[in-house]
Amino acid sequence: MTARTIQLDELKGRRVEDVLREVASNQETLTVRLPEGPAITIQPAGDLEPLPVLEGRVPEGWKDGIY
Repeated sequence: MTARTIQLDELKGRRVEDVLREVASNQETLTVRLPEGPAITIQPAGDLEPLPVLEGRVPEGWKDGIY
């Protein structure tokens, strides 16, 4: 994954959707530096692993129990 840092002024006039699609398609980390100093990092999230299939069963009528 590549990393790129830009100033906030470089994003003026660009749509947020276009920037996010670019980050996702290039699989890059984009850091946007604000004029006040702090930075915001945008990066694609990794795919989640599927949940495991557990053995066992749920007894019939489990919702009718008094708790």
